[in-house]
Amino acid sequence: MLFLSLNPVSKPSLSKTSIVVPTYMEAENVDMLTRRIHKTMTEYNMSYEIIFVDDNSQDGIEKIISDLSAEGLNVRLIQRKDERGLSSAVLRGFSEAEGEILVCMDADLSHPPEAIHVMINKIVKDNAEFVIGSRYVNGGSTDHKWTIYRRINSSIATLFAKPFTTAKDPMSGFFAIPERVYKRGNSFNPIGYKIALELIVRCKCEKIVEVPIHFSDRKCGESKLTLKEQLNYLVHIKRLMGYKLKHL
Repeated sequence: MLFLSLNPVSKPSLSKTSIVVPTYMEAENVDMLTRRIHKTMTEYNMSYEIIFVDDNSQDGIEKIISDLSAEGLNVRLIQRKDERGLSSAVLRGFSEAEGEILVCMDADLSHPPEAIHVMINKIVKDNAEFVIGSRYVNGGSTDHKWTIYRRINSSIATLFAKPFTTAKDPMSGFFAIPERVYKRGNSFNPIGYKIALELIVRCKCEKIVEVPIHFSDRKCGESKLTLKEQLNYLVHIKRLMGYKLKHL
């Protein structure tokens, strides 16, 4: 019974992680975000790559990433000329990723890179199929600068997601998914900025785990959350409901 004493899931360093970051006019945040990701991944001896997917920002992001790569940081850029949108950018990054674990996070430093290793371990050690960096589980929090409008908007968006998942923060843009689970999905049809819910539904994620994070207000740049994006979210919910009813 020697095999019972072995622990095959205690070596997260052997699972490469691809961290995909969609960007548009976020050059001011790229250097600090990359260095924070690099620091936490090397501290925990985790193999990684960072993939920035940029929607032709024309803000100097190419040189920043080129300089970081020249320093030895494992970072690269995918620049889209004719496409726009956060959700499709994430899917593009995932499609070109080399890792066994796929992570998505925002570029604006609102998501703490220091939580990535915790999310990875939930997959490697606990066999989670989807891990959310959550603002709303015990221990999670949001920046004190959050306005009443943002809190109400987030609560309403989460309420609309209830038919699809019991997760407390399915609207989070900070999540991890094993590549093998991601490949279960098909006919992705996202619109707007909430790609996590699309993946949860279409990849048929069953074991969903949430880890607490502190969501910080962005350091530089401007929010991309517009009225149009919020309306797109309602269209997305309608699409997912049709998909769910079709696949009952």
